Amino acid sequence: MRVSPPLRRTAACLLAAAALAARGAAAETLQQAWQMAIANNQTLAAAAADVRGARASLRAARDARWPTVDTSVGYTRLNASPQLDVVTPGFTFRSGPIFKDDQYVSGTVQVKVPLYAGGKITAGMHAASQALTGASAQEQATLSDLKLAVAQAYVGVLRARSGLAAANASVKSLRAHVSDVRNMFQRQMVAKSDVLAAEVALANAEETQVSAENAAQDAVAGYNRLLGEPLGRSPSLDPRLTVDPTLLGEPLSALVRQALASRSELKGLAAQSSALAARARAVTANRLPHLALTGGYTHFDNQILDRQNFSMVGVGFTWNLFDGGVARNEAEALRSESHAAGRRLDDLRSQIELQVRQDWLAVRAARARVAASRQATAQAAENLRISRELYGVGLASNTQVLEAVTLDVQATNNHDNAVLDEGLAGIELAYAVGAL
Repeated sequence: MRVSPPLRRTAACLLAAAALAARGAAAETLQQAWQMAIANNQTLAAAAADVRGARASLRAARDARWPTVDTSVGYTRLNASPQLDVVTPGFTFRSGPIFKDDQYVSGTVQVKVPLYAGGKITAGMHAASQALTGASAQEQATLSDLKLAVAQAYVGVLRARSGLAAANASVKSLRAHVSDVRNMFQRQMVAKSDVLAAEVALANAEETQVSAENAAQDAVAGYNRLLGEPLGRSPSLDPRLTVDPTLLGEPLSALVRQALASRSELKGLAAQSSALAARARAVTANRLPHLALTGGYTHFDNQILDRQNFSMVGVGFTWNLFDGGVARNEAEALRSESHAAGRRLDDLRSQIELQVRQDWLAVRAARARVAASRQATAQAAENLRISRELYGVGLASNTQVLEAVTLDVQATNNHDNAVLDEGLAGIELAYAVGAL
Protein backbone atom coordinates (compact mmCIF):
# COMPACT_ATOMS: atom_id res chain seq x y z
CA MET A 1 0.00 0.00 0.00
CA ARG A 2 1.39 3.40 -0.96
CA VAL A 3 1.68 5.86 1.91
CA SER A 4 1.16 9.48 0.94
CA PRO A 5 3.93 12.01 1.71
CA PRO A 6 1.75 13.90 4.25
CA LEU A 7 1.19 10.66 6.18
CA ARG A 8 4.89 9.86 6.06
CA ARG A 9 5.65 13.37 7.31
CA THR A 10 3.12 13.00 10.14
CA ALA A 11 4.59 9.66 11.14
CA ALA A 12 8.07 11.19 11.15
CA CYS A 13 6.85 14.01 13.39
CA LEU A 14 5.32 11.49 15.82
CA LEU A 15 8.55 9.51 15.90
CA ALA A 16 10.53 12.69 16.48
CA ALA A 17 8.20 13.66 19.31
CA ALA A 18 8.72 10.26 20.89
CA ALA A 19 12.46 10.74 20.55
CA LEU A 20 12.21 14.12 22.23
CA ALA A 21 10.16 12.67 25.09
CA ALA A 22 12.70 9.91 25.68
CA ARG A 23 15.69 12.21 25.45
CA GLY A 24 15.85 12.87 29.14
CA ALA A 25 15.95 9.15 29.96
CA ALA A 26 18.68 8.05 27.53
CA ALA A 27 21.32 9.43 25.20
CA GLU A 28 20.16 10.58 21.80
CA THR A 29 20.85 7.91 19.16
CA LEU A 30 21.65 8.38 15.51
CA GLN A 31 18.29 6.85 14.56
CA GLN A 32 16.49 9.46 16.67
CA ALA A 33 18.58 12.19 15.09
CA TRP A 34 17.53 10.99 11.64
CA GLN A 35 13.87 11.01 12.63
CA MET A 36 14.07 14.60 13.91
CA ALA A 37 15.92 15.76 10.80
CA ILE A 38 13.39 14.10 8.47
CA ALA A 39 10.52 15.74 10.33
CA ASN A 40 12.03 19.24 10.21
CA ASN A 41 14.21 19.49 7.10
CA GLN A 42 12.88 22.02 4.56
CA THR A 43 14.90 20.69 1.62
CA LEU A 44 13.33 17.27 2.05
CA ALA A 45 9.88 18.86 2.33
CA ALA A 46 10.55 20.73 -0.94
CA ALA A 47 11.55 17.47 -2.65
CA ALA A 48 8.29 15.89 -1.47
CA ALA A 49 6.38 18.86 -2.91
CA ASP A 50 8.20 18.33 -6.23
CA VAL A 51 6.98 14.72 -6.25
CA ARG A 52 3.39 15.83 -5.68
CA GLY A 53 3.74 18.35 -8.49
CA ALA A 54 5.16 15.72 -10.86
CA ARG A 55 2.31 13.36 -9.98
CA ALA A 56 -0.22 16.10 -10.81
CA SER A 57 1.58 16.78 -14.11
CA LEU A 58 1.29 13.10 -15.01
CA ARG A 59 -2.46 13.20 -14.33
CA ALA A 60 -2.72 16.30 -16.53
CA ALA A 61 -0.83 14.56 -19.36
CA ARG A 62 -3.15 11.55 -19.15
CA ASP A 63 -6.23 13.78 -19.12
CA ALA A 64 -5.23 15.15 -22.53
CA ARG A 65 -6.71 11.94 -24.03
CA TRP A 66 -10.21 12.81 -22.85
CA PRO A 67 -12.80 15.05 -24.51
CA THR A 68 -12.83 18.76 -23.73
CA VAL A 69 -16.00 20.79 -23.36
CA ASP A 70 -16.01 24.54 -24.01
CA THR A 71 -18.91 26.92 -23.54
CA SER A 72 -19.39 30.60 -24.29
CA VAL A 73 -22.29 33.02 -23.77
CA GLY A 74 -22.55 36.55 -25.09
CA TYR A 75 -24.90 39.51 -24.98
CA THR A 76 -24.76 42.14 -27.74
CA ARG A 77 -26.60 45.46 -28.07
CA LEU A 78 -26.66 47.27 -31.45
CA ASN A 79 -27.34 50.89 -32.25
CA ALA A 80 -29.94 49.66 -34.78
CA SER A 81 -30.96 46.15 -35.64
CA PRO A 82 -30.22 45.18 -39.28
CA GLN A 83 -33.01 44.10 -41.63
CA LEU A 84 -33.12 41.56 -44.42
CA ASP A 85 -33.43 43.42 -47.77
CA VAL A 86 -34.03 41.21 -50.83
CA VAL A 87 -34.32 42.86 -54.29
CA THR A 88 -35.08 40.81 -57.40
CA PRO A 89 -36.30 41.79 -60.86
CA GLY A 90 -39.70 40.50 -59.94
CA PHE A 91 -40.20 41.87 -56.43
CA THR A 92 -38.63 43.61 -53.49
CA PHE A 93 -38.77 42.23 -49.96
CA ARG A 94 -37.72 43.94 -46.77
CA SER A 95 -38.14 42.13 -43.46
CA GLY A 96 -38.60 43.53 -40.04
CA PRO A 97 -35.63 43.86 -37.63
CA ILE A 98 -33.58 40.67 -37.36
CA PHE A 99 -33.01 41.22 -33.62
CA LYS A 100 -35.71 42.22 -31.24
CA ASP A 101 -35.13 45.53 -29.45
CA ASP A 102 -31.71 45.92 -31.17
CA GLN A 103 -30.13 43.25 -28.96
CA TYR A 104 -29.48 39.52 -28.93
CA VAL A 105 -28.06 36.71 -26.78
CA SER A 106 -25.96 33.88 -28.15
CA GLY A 107 -24.48 30.78 -26.53
CA THR A 108 -22.39 27.81 -27.65
CA VAL A 109 -21.35 24.48 -26.14
CA GLN A 110 -18.65 22.52 -28.02
CA VAL A 111 -17.18 19.06 -27.39
CA LYS A 112 -13.79 18.18 -28.89
CA VAL A 113 -12.33 14.66 -28.91
CA PRO A 114 -8.74 14.19 -30.15
CA LEU A 115 -8.48 11.41 -32.74
CA TYR A 116 -4.84 11.75 -33.79
CA ALA A 117 -2.19 14.16 -32.49
CA GLY A 118 0.93 12.80 -34.15
CA GLY A 119 1.99 11.00 -30.96
CA LYS A 120 2.10 14.23 -28.93
CA ILE A 121 -0.24 12.98 -26.19
CA THR A 122 1.57 9.64 -25.79
CA ALA A 123 4.96 11.35 -25.71
CA GLY A 124 3.69 13.87 -23.18
CA MET A 125 2.44 11.08 -20.93
CA HIS A 126 5.79 9.29 -21.13
CA ALA A 127 7.67 12.50 -20.38
CA ALA A 128 5.47 13.20 -17.36
CA SER A 129 5.86 9.62 -16.12
CA GLN A 130 9.65 9.85 -16.36
CA ALA A 131 9.58 13.24 -14.65
CA LEU A 132 7.68 11.65 -11.75
CA THR A 133 10.25 8.86 -11.59
CA GLY A 134 13.01 11.46 -11.53
CA ALA A 135 11.31 13.51 -8.82
CA SER A 136 10.81 10.42 -6.66
CA ALA A 137 14.45 9.46 -7.16
CA GLN A 138 15.50 12.98 -6.22
CA GLU A 139 13.41 12.80 -3.06
CA GLN A 140 15.12 9.55 -2.09
CA ALA A 141 18.53 11.01 -2.90
CA THR A 142 17.75 14.07 -0.79
CA LEU A 143 16.75 11.79 2.08
CA SER A 144 20.00 9.82 1.78
CA ASP A 145 22.03 13.03 1.58
CA LEU A 146 20.29 14.34 4.68
CA LYS A 147 20.91 11.15 6.65
CA LEU A 148 24.57 11.15 5.63
CA ALA A 149 24.94 14.82 6.60
CA VAL A 150 23.30 14.16 9.97
CA ALA A 151 25.56 11.14 10.55
CA GLN A 152 28.65 13.20 9.72
CA ALA A 153 27.51 15.99 12.02
CA TYR A 154 26.68 13.44 14.74
CA VAL A 155 30.17 11.96 14.48
CA GLY A 156 31.58 15.47 14.33
CA VAL A 157 30.03 16.24 17.72
CA LEU A 158 31.35 13.00 19.18
CA ARG A 159 34.80 13.70 17.73
CA ALA A 160 34.86 17.27 19.03
CA ARG A 161 33.75 16.17 22.48
CA SER A 162 36.34 13.42 22.45
CA GLY A 163 38.99 15.98 21.58
CA LEU A 164 37.76 18.20 24.38
CA ALA A 165 37.91 15.30 26.85
CA ALA A 166 41.48 14.57 25.75
CA ALA A 167 42.38 18.24 26.12
CA ASN A 168 40.86 18.30 29.59
CA ALA A 169 42.81 15.17 30.55
CA SER A 170 46.00 16.75 29.21
CA VAL A 171 45.44 19.91 31.25
CA LYS A 172 44.67 17.87 34.37
CA SER A 173 47.78 15.75 33.91
CA LEU A 174 50.02 18.74 33.27
CA ARG A 175 48.64 20.63 36.23
CA ALA A 176 49.53 17.71 38.47
CA HIS A 177 52.99 17.59 36.88
CA VAL A 178 53.52 21.35 37.33
CA SER A 179 52.58 21.00 40.99
CA ASP A 180 55.10 18.18 41.43
CA VAL A 181 57.85 20.12 39.64
CA ARG A 182 57.25 23.21 41.75
CA ASN A 183 57.45 21.18 44.95
CA MET A 184 60.66 19.57 43.78
CA PHE A 185 62.08 22.96 42.80
CA GLN A 186 61.29 24.34 46.26
CA ARG A 187 63.26 21.44 47.71
CA GLN A 188 66.04 22.26 45.20
CA MET A 189 65.70 18.88 43.55
CA VAL A 190 65.25 20.24 40.00
CA ALA A 191 66.32 23.30 38.06
CA LYS A 192 64.18 26.35 37.37
CA SER A 193 64.12 25.41 33.70
CA ASP A 194 62.04 22.33 34.56
CA VAL A 195 59.41 24.54 36.18
CA LEU A 196 59.35 26.91 33.23
CA ALA A 197 59.10 24.09 30.69
CA ALA A 198 56.22 22.46 32.58
CA GLU A 199 54.37 25.77 32.92
CA VAL A 200 54.77 26.49 29.20
CA ALA A 201 53.44 23.03 28.34
CA LEU A 202 50.48 23.65 30.68
CA ALA A 203 49.75 27.03 29.08
CA ASN A 204 49.81 25.45 25.62
CA ALA A 205 47.49 22.68 26.81
CA GLU A 206 45.06 25.23 28.28
CA GLU A 207 45.04 27.09 24.97
CA THR A 208 44.29 23.83 23.18
CA GLN A 209 41.53 23.21 25.70
CA VAL A 210 39.88 26.55 24.87
CA SER A 211 40.03 25.77 21.14
CA ALA A 212 38.63 22.29 21.72
CA GLU A 213 35.72 23.68 23.76
CA ASN A 214 34.90 26.19 21.01
CA ALA A 215 35.09 23.42 18.37
CA ALA A 216 32.72 21.25 20.41
CA GLN A 217 30.15 24.04 20.75
CA ASP A 218 30.41 24.83 17.04
CA ALA A 219 29.91 21.15 16.13
CA VAL A 220 26.82 20.93 18.37
CA ALA A 221 25.31 24.07 16.81
CA GLY A 222 25.78 22.70 13.29
CA TYR A 223 24.29 19.37 14.33
CA ASN A 224 21.24 21.06 15.90
CA ARG A 225 20.65 23.13 12.76
CA LEU A 226 20.43 19.98 10.64
CA LEU A 227 17.85 18.56 13.05
CA GLY A 228 15.81 21.78 13.19
CA GLU A 229 16.52 22.10 16.90
CA PRO A 230 17.59 25.20 18.89
CA LEU A 231 21.26 25.85 18.22
CA GLY A 232 22.06 26.17 21.91
CA ARG A 233 20.73 22.69 22.77
CA SER A 234 23.39 20.40 24.28
CA PRO A 235 22.25 16.80 23.72
CA SER A 236 23.87 13.71 25.13
CA LEU A 237 24.77 11.47 22.19
CA ASP A 238 25.08 7.71 22.10
CA PRO A 239 28.58 6.91 20.75
CA ARG A 240 27.44 3.58 19.30
CA LEU A 241 27.01 3.78 15.52
CA THR A 242 25.09 0.76 14.28
CA VAL A 243 25.99 -0.47 10.80
CA ASP A 244 24.56 -3.47 8.96
CA PRO A 245 27.20 -6.20 9.52
CA THR A 246 26.12 -8.12 6.41
CA LEU A 247 26.90 -5.08 4.29
CA LEU A 248 30.41 -4.81 5.70
CA GLY A 249 31.01 -8.50 4.97
CA GLU A 250 30.10 -8.27 1.27
CA PRO A 251 32.87 -8.43 -1.36
CA LEU A 252 33.67 -5.28 -3.26
CA SER A 253 32.25 -6.53 -6.57
CA ALA A 254 28.87 -7.26 -4.96
CA LEU A 255 28.78 -3.82 -3.36
CA VAL A 256 29.49 -2.15 -6.70
CA ARG A 257 26.66 -4.08 -8.37
CA GLN A 258 24.29 -3.13 -5.56
CA ALA A 259 25.26 0.52 -5.86
CA LEU A 260 24.72 0.62 -9.63
CA ALA A 261 21.31 -0.99 -9.16
CA SER A 262 20.16 1.02 -6.14
CA ARG A 263 21.54 4.55 -6.20
CA SER A 264 18.71 7.05 -6.64
CA GLU A 265 20.94 9.51 -8.51
CA LEU A 266 21.37 7.00 -11.34
CA LYS A 267 17.62 6.38 -11.55
CA GLY A 268 16.90 10.10 -11.53
CA LEU A 269 19.41 10.90 -14.26
CA ALA A 270 18.19 8.04 -16.44
CA ALA A 271 14.61 9.26 -16.00
CA GLN A 272 15.67 12.80 -16.88
CA SER A 273 17.29 11.61 -20.12
CA SER A 274 14.18 9.61 -21.05
CA ALA A 275 11.85 12.51 -20.21
CA LEU A 276 13.84 14.91 -22.42
CA ALA A 277 13.73 12.46 -25.32
CA ALA A 278 9.94 12.11 -24.89
CA ARG A 279 9.53 15.90 -24.84
CA ALA A 280 11.49 16.06 -28.08
CA ARG A 281 9.04 13.60 -29.66
CA ALA A 282 6.12 15.68 -28.38
CA VAL A 283 7.55 18.83 -29.99
CA THR A 284 8.18 16.97 -33.25
CA ALA A 285 4.52 15.88 -33.22
CA ASN A 286 3.49 19.54 -33.63
CA ARG A 287 4.65 19.30 -37.26
CA LEU A 288 2.35 16.35 -38.01
CA PRO A 289 -1.37 16.42 -38.92
CA HIS A 290 -3.88 16.56 -36.05
CA LEU A 291 -7.42 15.20 -36.24
CA ALA A 292 -10.24 15.90 -33.80
CA LEU A 293 -13.92 15.04 -33.66
CA THR A 294 -16.09 18.03 -32.72
CA GLY A 295 -19.71 18.43 -31.79
CA GLY A 296 -21.65 21.40 -30.53
CA TYR A 297 -24.88 23.17 -29.74
CA THR A 298 -25.56 26.86 -30.46
CA HIS A 299 -28.35 29.22 -29.43
CA PHE A 300 -28.76 32.45 -31.47
CA ASP A 301 -31.57 34.95 -30.79
CA ASN A 302 -33.19 36.23 -34.03
CA GLN A 303 -36.60 37.02 -35.57
CA ILE A 304 -35.87 35.97 -39.17
CA LEU A 305 -34.43 32.44 -39.20
CA ASP A 306 -36.77 29.51 -38.78
CA ARG A 307 -34.99 28.41 -35.60
CA GLN A 308 -32.77 29.72 -32.84
CA ASN A 309 -31.07 26.48 -31.74
CA PHE A 310 -28.54 24.57 -33.84
CA SER A 311 -26.48 21.39 -33.29
CA MET A 312 -23.46 20.22 -35.28
CA VAL A 313 -20.90 17.44 -35.61
CA GLY A 314 -17.73 17.40 -37.66
CA VAL A 315 -14.09 16.39 -38.01
CA GLY A 316 -11.38 19.01 -37.72
CA PHE A 317 -8.02 18.69 -39.51
CA THR A 318 -5.00 20.90 -38.81
CA TRP A 319 -1.48 20.68 -40.17
CA ASN A 320 1.23 23.21 -39.47
CA LEU A 321 3.11 23.01 -42.76
CA PHE A 322 5.77 25.60 -41.92
CA ASP A 323 6.72 27.27 -38.64
CA GLY A 324 10.08 28.75 -39.59
CA GLY A 325 11.96 25.79 -38.07
CA VAL A 326 10.81 26.44 -34.49
CA ALA A 327 9.61 22.88 -33.75
CA ARG A 328 12.61 21.27 -35.45
CA ASN A 329 15.12 23.34 -33.47
CA GLU A 330 13.27 22.91 -30.18
CA ALA A 331 13.21 19.14 -30.68
CA GLU A 332 16.91 19.13 -31.52
CA ALA A 333 17.70 21.11 -28.37
CA LEU A 334 15.76 18.63 -26.23
CA ARG A 335 17.46 15.66 -27.89
CA SER A 336 20.86 17.24 -27.22
CA GLU A 337 19.92 17.72 -23.55
CA SER A 338 18.85 14.07 -23.43
CA HIS A 339 22.18 12.95 -24.86
CA ALA A 340 24.02 15.17 -22.38
CA ALA A 341 22.10 13.60 -19.49
CA GLY A 342 23.08 10.18 -20.82
CA ARG A 343 26.75 11.19 -20.87
CA ARG A 344 26.50 12.46 -17.30
CA LEU A 345 24.85 9.17 -16.34
CA ASP A 346 27.83 7.21 -17.67
CA ASP A 347 30.23 9.45 -15.75
CA LEU A 348 28.15 9.15 -12.56
CA ARG A 349 28.35 5.35 -12.74
CA SER A 350 32.14 5.59 -12.74
CA GLN A 351 32.08 8.07 -9.84
CA ILE A 352 29.83 5.81 -7.78
CA GLU A 353 32.03 2.79 -8.42
CA LEU A 354 35.05 4.80 -7.22
CA GLN A 355 33.11 6.01 -4.18
CA VAL A 356 32.16 2.46 -3.20
CA ARG A 357 35.76 1.32 -3.56
CA GLN A 358 37.08 4.22 -1.46
CA ASP A 359 34.52 3.69 1.32
CA TRP A 360 35.14 -0.07 1.31
CA LEU A 361 38.87 0.55 1.76
CA ALA A 362 38.15 3.18 4.44
CA VAL A 363 36.20 0.64 6.50
CA ARG A 364 39.09 -1.80 6.44
CA ALA A 365 41.66 0.86 7.19
CA ALA A 366 39.61 2.13 10.15
CA ARG A 367 39.30 -1.38 11.55
CA ALA A 368 43.06 -1.85 11.37
CA ARG A 369 43.61 1.54 13.03
CA VAL A 370 41.25 0.64 15.87
CA ALA A 371 43.20 -2.54 16.62
CA ALA A 372 46.55 -0.75 16.46
CA SER A 373 45.48 2.31 18.44
CA ARG A 374 43.94 0.21 21.22
CA GLN A 375 47.35 -1.27 22.02
CA ALA A 376 49.09 2.09 21.60
CA THR A 377 46.70 3.71 24.09
CA ALA A 378 47.54 1.18 26.79
CA GLN A 379 51.24 1.53 26.08
CA ALA A 380 51.10 5.35 26.19
CA ALA A 381 49.29 5.30 29.54
CA GLU A 382 51.86 2.94 30.98
CA ASN A 383 54.70 5.05 29.57
CA LEU A 384 53.29 8.15 31.27
CA ARG A 385 52.97 6.36 34.59
CA ILE A 386 56.56 5.07 34.47
CA SER A 387 57.94 8.42 33.33
CA ARG A 388 56.34 10.20 36.26
CA GLU A 389 57.64 7.66 38.73
CA LEU A 390 61.16 7.86 37.32
CA TYR A 391 61.07 11.65 37.31
CA GLY A 392 59.97 11.63 40.95
CA VAL A 393 63.13 9.75 41.93
CA GLY A 394 65.40 11.66 39.62
CA LEU A 395 65.86 8.93 36.99
CA ALA A 396 64.02 10.71 34.14
CA SER A 397 64.07 14.20 32.74
CA ASN A 398 61.26 16.74 32.69
CA THR A 399 61.26 16.58 28.89
CA GLN A 400 60.62 12.85 29.05
CA VAL A 401 57.52 13.39 31.20
CA LEU A 402 56.18 16.12 28.92
CA GLU A 403 56.71 13.90 25.90
CA ALA A 404 54.91 11.08 27.67
CA VAL A 405 51.93 13.36 28.33
CA THR A 406 51.87 14.35 24.66
CA LEU A 407 52.09 10.72 23.54
CA ASP A 408 49.27 9.73 25.89
CA VAL A 409 46.96 12.44 24.59
CA GLN A 410 47.87 11.63 20.99
CA ALA A 411 47.27 7.90 21.47
CA THR A 412 43.89 8.54 23.09
CA ASN A 413 42.87 10.88 20.27
CA ASN A 414 44.03 8.39 17.65
CA HIS A 415 42.02 5.57 19.21
CA ASP A 416 38.85 7.65 19.62
CA ASN A 417 39.11 8.95 16.06
CA ALA A 418 39.72 5.44 14.70
CA VAL A 419 36.59 4.12 16.45
CA LEU A 420 34.50 7.01 15.12
CA ASP A 421 36.02 6.68 11.65
CA GLU A 422 35.12 2.99 11.58
CA GLY A 423 31.48 3.73 12.37
CA LEU A 424 31.28 6.66 9.95
CA ALA A 425 33.00 4.70 7.18
CA GLY A 426 30.35 1.99 7.53
CA ILE A 427 27.59 4.59 7.21
CA GLU A 428 29.28 6.18 4.20
CA LEU A 429 29.61 2.74 2.60
CA ALA A 430 25.87 2.18 3.14
CA TYR A 431 25.24 5.54 1.47
CA ALA A 432 27.53 4.69 -1.43
CA VAL A 433 25.68 1.47 -2.23
CA GLY A 434 22.23 3.09 -1.87
CA ALA A 435 21.30 1.36 1.39
CA LEU A 436 21.13 4.43 3.65
